[in-house]
Amino acid sequence: MTKIGIIICGRYLTCGGGKCLRALKEHAGGFAVYPGDESLELVGFANCGGCPGGNIEYVPEEMIKNGADVIHLATGLVVGYPPCPRTVQFKEFIEKRYKVPVVIGTHPIPLKYYDTHNDLNFWGSSFKENHIKHLLGEDKKIMESYN
Repeated sequence: MTKIGIIICGRYLTCGGGKCLRALKEHAGGFAVYPGDESLELVGFANCGGCPGGNIEYVPEEMIKNGADVIHLATGLVVGYPPCPRTVQFKEFIEKRYKVPVVIGTHPIPLKYYDTHNDLNFWGSSFKENHIKHLLGEDKKIMESYN
């Protein structure tokens, strides 16, 4: 069993987490990195604290105390408008400070966001290749179902 913490963007602090929880259950999006037969348990759900992400310094510690093996940075950080410019910094800080792996992405990128963002210059080739490749390879029908 893998225990997971999720950190969402502070702009969406009233988000109920429906897409993230659905993806967790379906092993879709960022959760497709785990074998389909592996049990996943959510042990923490919080927001970054708003720009510039003050909760990133403290929230992972609470999640780890609750048993988190890995922390996911929500897909909203990748496809919100504008995408969070600090996502990679958050990942690097959490991994260095807390020695826990961080996956960028939770639910699949909704197709309507993918189509728009893919045509803009927000996602550089390095970000696509090194950080969200697992999200970009999702089946387009699944992405559309997350619209």
